[in-house]
Amino acid sequence: MLLQKSKLFTIGQFADLHHINKKTLMWYDETGILKPAVIGENGYRYYTYYQSSVLETILLLRELGVSIKEIRDFMSRRSAAALEQLLTEKIAQVDKTVDHLLEIKRTMIKRRDDMRRLLDTDISAISLVEKAGNYLVTAPFTTNAPFEQEMAAILAQIKKHSIRRLYDVSYGVMISVDNLYRGDFESYSSMFIEMPQPVSEKDIHVQPGGKYLRAFNKGDWGLLYQKYQEILEYAADNDLHFYGFSYETGINDIVIDELDDYIIQIEIPVKENKR
Repeated sequence: MLLQKSKLFTIGQFADLHHINKKTLMWYDETGILKPAVIGENGYRYYTYYQSSVLETILLLRELGVSIKEIRDFMSRRSAAALEQLLTEKIAQVDKTVDHLLEIKRTMIKRRDDMRRLLDTDISAISLVEKAGNYLVTAPFTTNAPFEQEMAAILAQIKKHSIRRLYDVSYGVMISVDNLYRGDFESYSSMFIEMPQPVSEKDIHVQPGGKYLRAFNKGDWGLLYQKYQEILEYAADNDLHFYGFSYETGINDIVIDELDDYIIQIEIPVKENKR
């Protein structure tokens, strides 16, 4: 057994044994993290079985994203304590990466589901849906403010609440039901961002869960009042009463080039009048 472990392997043989490219071993030699056991008179590199565990440790650390410098430092003071400390640090980094990837996955699933719903939705229809309650961060809405100003306000809230990216959340504007009943379709109350988790602050608006009327408007925002007039007629015909706010959200902004193709989803909480 000892004789077998003392056997010398060429760089190619040792690389094949560990399923890596021999250029990797040459690089490890050049950076000083794994030198050959023997350099032959012909200049060839030779390795032994004893170096297999060292190489596998290096490969593990590289897979964990440990830099060559960190590995070289570890190899110069190799011990159980040093490896435990290094792995603890890298496990924490991996956990952070996993959390980040899970966030990305949730965003991808939400966007995919949004697109599926968009493809399956008759945007000319008005319907009643059940919605869970949401926590919304709000920001003041300035009538006739340029789009750039509105977007800046949204991005400021994104930064304030440590949201990674704008595409991680849904956002829109709110208009009070009282304004709708008065025929005032332009006096918006505030902008909002739907939070991915509950927060407790003064600028939080709780969007109630329950039954909502849902409708869509495509194209010119200036004609949105016509959609609201249609909604009010539908509510009157079906004995529905609105309360609270109407919530407007753009649902296809990431897949269009022209504002004429922009689709706004309108959702208003309703109570069915008891006869």
